[in-house]
Amino acid sequence: MPPPTPDHDDVIHSESFLRSLMRRQLALSVSCAATFFAALLGVPLLNYFAPALMATRVGGFTLSWLLLGVLFFPFVWIISWIFIRRSIALENQEVDDVQRTGKGGN
Repeated sequence: MPPPTPDHDDVIHSESFLRSLMRRQLALSVSCAATFFAALLGVPLLNYFAPALMATRVGGFTLSWLLLGVLFFPFVWIISWIFIRRSIALENQEVDDVQRTGKGGN
């Protein structure tokens, strides 16, 4: 059975609308992933290229362990929070754009 086709005036469920939204969400996903991988690879690179800096004691921890053991997980939570917030904002913006043009499928 073929998938149901939306009404001709149903812009929100149209291929162009979904493609535009998915493209913008992909860009957001790539930027969040790049930030995560920069942090993930940055700590070992800092350990290799700046061992004296990473051996500095901060609050009883070496800077390396402070970044890995204490600050890394809050950093990941912040990236996740930003991703979710911006993803919802993208969806709302797309819906607002469609409703502003008056072509919604209501």
